Amino acid sequence: MTAKRLTREESREQTRQRLLAAAAELFAERGVNGTSVEQIAERAGFTRGAFYGNFDGKHELVVELLRRRTQREAEEVAALSSGVGSFAEMMDRLRAWNVERAEHLEGWLILRTELALYALRNPEARPLVGEGEKSTRALLETSVRTELAVRGAAPPAEPAFLALILHALEDGLLLQRFLSPEGTGDEDAVDAVQLLMRSWTALSRSS
Repeated sequence: MTAKRLTREESREQTRQRLLAAAAELFAERGVNGTSVEQIAERAGFTRGAFYGNFDGKHELVVELLRRRTQREAEEVAALSSGVGSFAEMMDRLRAWNVERAEHLEGWLILRTELALYALRNPEARPLVGEGEKSTRALLETSVRTELAVRGAAPPAEPAFLALILHALEDGLLLQRFLSPEGTGDEDAVDAVQLLMRSWTALSRSS
């Protein structure tokens, strides 16, 4: 069977995807600043000219990688929340997601940190990182509002602020999971969320 011939746009997109995948690997291994255009092209199996035929430079590639990762994270968040019937079901989904992610935690966390550092050093890239954070916090805010309402409890603070606490806690626990794995587990973040929800419910009822 003859393979379908790619259009010029399809071929270009395939090349860009390979360059972005190679860059993600190298950024995790060597850091953004420690990775050259030549290394990215070589890892992807292309020439330096092929790189510049698709990106103006490393900055444009990093921005595109951030954009695509932000879009993918938003899609993952949407999938996690789609059709959820209860807070318990949401926690079950998050638990499964965290366990699955744990298999590649080191590489994921290193790349995420590298891209965050790049955004801190290049303010024009910060909104892309921020969009991904907002998507996650929005999901958590909806979950907090819904669960407290189901429990008949008033939020002890603005739900958006409670969501920020949960998101920051998850980030911290993931970092601890990598840096000091003794005494930590893949499901700690979800357990911490459930503990806080019980505490906030009790606080509301006692006030």
